Amino acid sequence: MKDMADRFAGSVPASYDKLMVPLLFRPYAEELARRIRDLHPRRILETAAGTGAVTQALNEALPEAFIVATDLNQPMLDMAAQRVRSPNVEFQAADAQQLPFEDGIFDAVVCQFGAMFFPEKIRAHSEARRVLREGGTYMMAIWDRIDRNAASDAAQQALVEMFPNDPPLFMREGPFGYYDLARIESDLREAGFNAVAIDTVELRSRSASSTEAATALCYGTPMGSEIADRGDDVLETAFERVKSALRQFDGPDGFDAPMSAHIVTATR
Repeated sequence: MKDMADRFAGSVPASYDKLMVPLLFRPYAEELARRIRDLHPRRILETAAGTGAVTQALNEALPEAFIVATDLNQPMLDMAAQRVRSPNVEFQAADAQQLPFEDGIFDAVVCQFGAMFFPEKIRAHSEARRVLREGGTYMMAIWDRIDRNAASDAAQQALVEMFPNDPPLFMREGPFGYYDLARIESDLREAGFNAVAIDTVELRSRSASSTEAATALCYGTPMGSEIADRGDDVLETAFERVKSALRQFDGPDGFDAPMSAHIVTATR
């Protein structure tokens, strides 16, 4: 997990925050915040907070709630702290698999698109359960299959075609590698949760243009580093390939593609 955190370094946090958050993450951040708001929690822990898209949405939906937003990556948290300035929001570097908090002190634990990267997923789920009070809620957003996320799938296919013998598979095996509902539920039950509900929610991925969307995917995620590992000067060529693949989603109102994710709710 530390290796993955290190990939979100250098210029990636700023590009991620500027481009990836509106393209893919803000719509689900708002969905999570709406669902959490209806639970009226007073103390919320967020794991894998990244640059604070969910933190901001939670703070806006529940301004009186106390939120602790955590992530392994300090540069990402630094960006989040710039995004959200509130006396009720605290940022702390922490590993979701080994949380530095006492048992039973949070009403809700929220994690958007982080569980896929946890090397020990059951351990991370167990830690979330440990810090929840009895009756507390663990809510996650986890990407559905990549073929149900058209922009990401098109980008991945473009890279497979460009590097047929050694394709960069970050998208398929990273963000979209934990989609199986039976596995997710099994992991949560092994972690100690008895009540598990999963909704698959389809939203839209929007951007100003396919150029901006391709920039987000190639320069705002570890996919760019994975491409660059294939040789000198290949990233710009890959960017052009991805941009061409995404052009099909351009329309009169800009870039618009379907995306799908699971909203997972487990109750302690």
